[in-house]
Amino acid sequence: MLWVALQALPEDASMRLADCTASLAWWALQFTPKVARVDDTLLLELSASERLWRGRIQLLSQIHESSKLITAVKMARGATSLVAMARLQASGLARSKPDDLPLSALAAAHPHLATLERIGCTCWGQLRSLPRTGVVRRFGAPLLDALDHAYGLRPELYPWLTLPEVFDATLELPSQVETAQALLFGARRLLNQLQVWLQLRHCGVLALALLWTMDPRRDTPAQGELVLRTAEPAIDTAHLQRLLAEQLAHVSLPAPVLALRLRTLETQKLRGQSQSLLPDAQATGDSLQQLIERLSARLGAQQVLQAQGCDEYRPERMQTWQTQVPSVTSGAAAPGGKGLHEFRAEALYPSWLLAAPLKLAVRDQCPQYGGPLTLLAGPQRLESAWWDDGYCALRDYFVARSAQRGLLWIFRERLAPSGATADAEPTWYLHGLFA
Repeated sequence: MLWVALQALPEDASMRLADCTASLAWWALQFTPKVARVDDTLLLELSASERLWRGRIQLLSQIHESSKLITAVKMARGATSLVAMARLQASGLARSKPDDLPLSALAAAHPHLATLERIGCTCWGQLRSLPRTGVVRRFGAPLLDALDHAYGLRPELYPWLTLPEVFDATLELPSQVETAQALLFGARRLLNQLQVWLQLRHCGVLALALLWTMDPRRDTPAQGELVLRTAEPAIDTAHLQRLLAEQLAHVSLPAPVLALRLRTLETQKLRGQSQSLLPDAQATGDSLQQLIERLSARLGAQQVLQAQGCDEYRPERMQTWQTQVPSVTSGAAAPGGKGLHEFRAEALYPSWLLAAPLKLAVRDQCPQYGGPLTLLAGPQRLESAWWDDGYCALRDYFVARSAQRGLLWIFRERLAPSGATADAEPTWYLHGLFA
């Protein structure tokens, strides 16, 4: 058996030992499902995890190095949990035998230390050498039972820690906070706990709430709340921290804050990612959706728009700009039995579309724009909105070249303007530019 005892050592005076121990307990679950908390000490049973981590040395080294990301820790190991706890409490006895451990490191012996010292019994081996019937009659059965647990003669049973279904953690602030942006310091600790919880549950967060409790002596609401939502399941708390910082910049506190609470509102299981053999195929940096969320938090949701495709053939109406893109869109059948997406794939659309088509001059049936235009491709015929009396589009689109302006996207109206003669030249318009 391999037991490891851990104890958190807060480096900052503002960090509570209970908060550090709670964070450390969830972190320890990545190494073994058998994690128990005894007061301020964590016990890890690692015998079943050695092979997974390629041996005992690699496992203990990984625990020691990765624990530094949570808090400073004191660590000891032993064949039983009581031996590991005793070595953790007694400095300088990390490699001592169980018989040499002091009785002061055995919790069950604390009520009887004075009596045991008077009879010259100061270590586990001396207590073990005493007659068992006499120990039970003089000190009670619990002391002998604890000694049997310490030497592995009886199984050790603990209530193992389990992850809650919903993340809900609180943090008492060491001092009153009067500005919203200063709450980020305490929220960062809660986000670190959240990241461990998300990793162990293999899920990402879609919505979470940061709540704060304010001074009840003020004539103001006792609580405040800030809700964060993401379009994609987020497991990287660095992105959540940036969003939280942007949102807190717009919050004003009516009273000093005494405590924080972070709670998940919606989570989603993460999909497995395929591992590519090509190193450059791995995505790096923030995703596009994360960039959009950060800009929306900083500038406001109405200032960051996304294009949404529409079931429409007229180029000027093929998309609209909205703050949120619906996840599902439907496609209508195009004339001649072609789907809308198939029809769009055949067209040569320009990089830039004018806000309104520009009427072109025509000389000798040749459209002019900084000189005569040469037609390169087309026509791409468009017949749409015949049901719309006010805006029917019957056009032939062409890709044209101008000696001065480069490639252009122009169209010709197939219907002559009202009042025009039969031999009138068709009307040409400039609708887009190719970059």
